Amino acid sequence: MPIATRVPPSALPWSGEDLSAIICDLDGVITDTAAVHATAWKDLFDEYLRTRAARDGTPFVPFTEADYLDHVDGKPRYDGVRDFLAARGITLPEGDPGDDPDAETVCGLGNRKNMAFNDVIDRDGVTVFEGAVALVRGLAEAGWRTAVVSSSKNCGPVLERVGLTDLFEVRVDGLYAAAAGLPGKPAPDTYLEAARLLKVAPERAVMVEDAIVGVQSGRDGGFGVVVGIDRGAGADSLRDNGAHIVVKDLGDLLRDN
Repeated sequence: MPIATRVPPSALPWSGEDLSAIICDLDGVITDTAAVHATAWKDLFDEYLRTRAARDGTPFVPFTEADYLDHVDGKPRYDGVRDFLAARGITLPEGDPGDDPDAETVCGLGNRKNMAFNDVIDRDGVTVFEGAVALVRGLAEAGWRTAVVSSSKNCGPVLERVGLTDLFEVRVDGLYAAAAGLPGKPAPDTYLEAARLLKVAPERAVMVEDAIVGVQSGRDGGFGVVVGIDRGAGADSLRDNGAHIVVKDLGDLLRDN
């Protein structure tokens, strides 16, 4: 991608700051899988809420985009299930990660959502944000360290599917976080772990997120520059929650030069 090699770090908005690493979320930043997650969440919750309403004789109130952004976006799968249901006054048994997807538990619903996500990926494939990839590659060629942080346990397979397993030196995903006992966003722990693995202090790293809970984790982790990607969360909300820079796409930083 030649555009990357023509844009050195000195031409980007953080020029002059003592920065040497970029740490990116995957979904909504590098790949368009955030939209796939949103569709899978809506399919899951609408089906569950409709079934529950019919069983209890109560009105069916569908899952909305606001529900996704407020309660689910950027969070580990089971946290998203638990937090959304709590917002609707619903409490389910936690269950176990090995629960059948038909189980009426937090883990069962989370596993059902994961099946829906993978079904959409298998059917439609994955779209890559080429400008974001170009920017990360350009920084890597200039000597910057690179890492990806994702709440998803599908991060590795998605990167492999689109041929980007070499894009990042370090990956801290849902599988890594679960094994290490790291809390998910908005806690900054997964991003701080990525910085630790890169051997870069957080204040010397750029972190990139599209979710409100993600920019909150960047703010609370003390990262040097927090870039918010506005794919529906809203520029003002991203800034209010910790983003120093907000763009529609990470590649916009290349096109501005």
